[in-house]
Amino acid sequence: MQIGHRKIGTDTPPFIIAEMSGNHNQSLERALKIVEAAAGAGAHALKLQTYTADTMTLAINSDEFFINDEKSLWKGNSLHDLYQKAYTPWEWHAPIMARAAELGMACFSSPFDASAVDFLESLNVPAYKIASFENIDLPLIRKVARTGKPMIISTGMATAAEIDEAVRAAREAGCRDLVLLKCTSTYPATPENTNVSTIPHMRELFGCQIGLSDHTMGIGVSVAAVALGATVIEKHFTLRRADGGVDSTFSLEPEELRSLVIETERAWQALGSVSYGPGEAEKKSLVFRRSLYIAEDVKAGDVLTEANLRSIRPGFGLAPKYHDTLLGRRVNRDIKKGTPMSWDLIG
Repeated sequence: MQIGHRKIGTDTPPFIIAEMSGNHNQSLERALKIVEAAAGAGAHALKLQTYTADTMTLAINSDEFFINDEKSLWKGNSLHDLYQKAYTPWEWHAPIMARAAELGMACFSSPFDASAVDFLESLNVPAYKIASFENIDLPLIRKVARTGKPMIISTGMATAAEIDEAVRAAREAGCRDLVLLKCTSTYPATPENTNVSTIPHMRELFGCQIGLSDHTMGIGVSVAAVALGATVIEKHFTLRRADGGVDSTFSLEPEELRSLVIETERAWQALGSVSYGPGEAEKKSLVFRRSLYIAEDVKAGDVLTEANLRSIRPGFGLAPKYHDTLLGRRVNRDIKKGTPMSWDLIG
């Protein structure tokens, strides 16, 4: 499958998505700088989120509409206020996408309701992302699938049965190109609760490309995911965590994103295929293996001993496995110290 100009699959480097989310801090100028920094770091795509506070929730500041969890990054906010701070104004989408296109990056978004899908279609986005919290919204999945565009679905919190429902809904509504992202919906997530071993199982179970939406700190978990077959990596991205913002705490900075691009590609390159024996690049190193050498000057008729026959580098003599076989045999000529051992020296 392909998003923009980039192919996605096991035969190409991982597709790296920089998620802006609310890290623009309600500044279009900052949003455009994030686009430029993501492109400069080598990201292949920039992702937005398309919603308003009113399409996400109700303007109620109490009970379940207010965040009281002591461990939450967003404690003390109502859901409505949080989404009002985090949302990307819809009139910003076109200039952000235009800047991304100028810099060679694909730009697409996560719609959170039907009106967002209609709006994004008017901008002719190249793909869609379904967020983890929306992966049970089958009507939304079907509407996105009917666009015929590639779909990426995060699987955070979803059971295998719920993922199956989402996949079936997408495919039955016309989706042909699908990526599922293993995701842990905690912010930040820890390596211990990421369970990237699920990735190859998901690929086998659902028969599509699998990636990782990574909310952990650093890049180690993403590199591990690529080693297990992930073909897409999504990470939240900001200019500087110190600038603050709703998602800044678990977002990568530009140098870290650059490292992510480089190290995930290295992990992909390292996968290769099942291989034993010297590779083409290793063959020139065979001469530095140990082998058997005459270690002292010997005369014709002398017996080979531990002292005059040794296993040393380089590798031009007989293999060390013949050492015990040769001990006690007599040489058939005078031989100088430093001569590689060969069968024609005994007789």
